[in-house]
Amino acid sequence: MKKISLLGASGSIGTQTIDVIRMHPEQFQLVAFSVGKNIDFAEQMIKEFKPQLVSVQQREDAERLRSVAGNTKIVYGDEGLLETALQDAEVVVNAVVGSVGLLPTLSAIEAKKTIAIANKETLVTAGHLVTEAAKKFGVSLLPVDSEHSAIFQSLNGENQERISRLVLTASGGSFRDKTREELATVTVEDALKHPNWSMGSKITIDSATMMNKGLEVIEAYWLFDIPYDRIDVLLHKESIIHSMVEFEDRSVIAQLGTPDMRVPIQYALTHPDRLPLSTTKQLHLWEMGTLHFQKMDLQRFRCLHFAYEAGKTGGSLPTVMNAANEAAVAAFLEKKISFLAIEQLIEKAMQQHTVVPNPSLEEIREIDEAARRFVMEQI
Repeated sequence: MKKISLLGASGSIGTQTIDVIRMHPEQFQLVAFSVGKNIDFAEQMIKEFKPQLVSVQQREDAERLRSVAGNTKIVYGDEGLLETALQDAEVVVNAVVGSVGLLPTLSAIEAKKTIAIANKETLVTAGHLVTEAAKKFGVSLLPVDSEHSAIFQSLNGENQERISRLVLTASGGSFRDKTREELATVTVEDALKHPNWSMGSKITIDSATMMNKGLEVIEAYWLFDIPYDRIDVLLHKESIIHSMVEFEDRSVIAQLGTPDMRVPIQYALTHPDRLPLSTTKQLHLWEMGTLHFQKMDLQRFRCLHFAYEAGKTGGSLPTVMNAANEAAVAAFLEKKISFLAIEQLIEKAMQQHTVVPNPSLEEIREIDEAARRFVMEQI
């Protein structure tokens, strides 16, 4: 029985993690979880799983939950999120959205808990701190993103020193067939219609701008210690091949499957073992008929270009890029800016920043806040 602490339980990854826990009650126990403001959901999960601890965002929501929580301890705010990460669990699933996941992850690593990481921003903003801490405390960082899980699975039993390159596949998001001219007038509602995956609003917008893939490139750099010039991105509309690894002898190993995030989530929880996942559709390639691939155009998808630039420059630039993106995407979802303004604001934030080569945690937090303020001032 593995005890699981889940950060971000009410989001897309969080709810699908709960699906996996629910399907294997003899294998997993949900001992703690956090939510933002979805208190009705939290109440339902408390009744079903009877966890030891639940964290919410606001104090008044915590007070409301305490009246129905029974023996479950209710906490709130940033301290509550940290307490959730430090609860008595072997595995901490980081499924929160944004850089808010950084401090809980570092704390859980210091407590020597295995980290199942779906929160890209943690590695993007402070990859050097997270990976150093993981090595220091002997903690495993198990990828939950389908692309990194695919690479992780493709490397089973292989000599990592023989890797020639990594190939991350990208669906292209909601606007993969639109020209840049057509992007000038797209709406929030258009952007949220992802053709392949069911995801939260922020990550769906990131998929449409291709920033999501850019964050994954930086995440791959930190997870697998591969230089950026050996990490490629390939447009693959069907999302059947989740990613590939090419080795020095030109052999290519890929991981395939139908688009279902519960597969990589469960693998992170069961690694190195596997369990049945009967609710996921079997892959029948004859039903697909043809798989399509296309070279990635970095001029068409400017955010992916920014991510390579930020990753190669290193230091504090990825922090600025990520913070600017979060602020700009939030503004787009609130219909304050146009779709193309997202990348324009990110570029401005990166251009005005003076890079700090090896930022401390405190410097990262200050730089993150400054980048967000800069974007809001521009808006």
